[in-house]
Amino acid sequence: MGRKFFVGGNWKMNGNKKGVDEIIDFLKKGPLDPNVEVVVGVPAIYLEYTKNNLPGNVTASAQNCYKVPSGAFTGEISPAMIKDVGVNWVIIGHSERRNVFGESDELVAEKVAHALEQGLSVIACIGEKLEEREAGQTEAVVYRQTQAIANKIKDWSKVVIAYEPVWAIGTGKTATPQQAQEVHLKLRQWLKNKVSDKVAEETRIIYGGSVTAGNAKELGKEGDIDGFLVGGASLKPDFVTIVNAKQ
Repeated sequence: MGRKFFVGGNWKMNGNKKGVDEIIDFLKKGPLDPNVEVVVGVPAIYLEYTKNNLPGNVTASAQNCYKVPSGAFTGEISPAMIKDVGVNWVIIGHSERRNVFGESDELVAEKVAHALEQGLSVIACIGEKLEEREAGQTEAVVYRQTQAIANKIKDWSKVVIAYEPVWAIGTGKTATPQQAQEVHLKLRQWLKNKVSDKVAEETRIIYGGSVTAGNAKELGKEGDIDGFLVGGASLKPDFVTIVNAKQ
């Protein structure tokens, strides 16, 4: 298959310099599986500090960006700014951006497209809410969200798709490995049908939603789960265990 296992840590709006130093310390101690790509999503204010202090086998990512290079958008940061401080990754469309801050599929897609045009690699997040899953709409929702992105981009080589069922984020509920695999497999088939065989084969689809040191190994065994996007657990030494889930 050749898809490199990918583990992202999303620190969200957490931490201070002391906390960042503590995370960097356990990442340096590791040891981290050398066959896994490890990226941590850092609050914008700590991006450059973190990037300059992380061990060489861990990469920093922004948690969000806007869809234009500059302008009168108070509080936003642009891909150009992210690149200017030496960071090459960004998380876009996280469920909190969609559901707390009201970002539409269209806006998320525009942001993904602009970030890619500027040379960033993107973790593009999709996923359904509890009421959508209970209504049997999981596939319709994730296809719709992915279609919006597919409408705006041609080159998928710098995109990682993060499937995060909203009902499983920070709730302690996790999709079973089988539930997660089912959605990942259907997403890959969708990419094959709607984009290309190559994109379907090469694009990494990672799972996010209450991933822990306890469930990572079972999730990681599934054939179409190419890694994880980890929230709270990425702030703790358990993150090392999650990174090493494939060992």
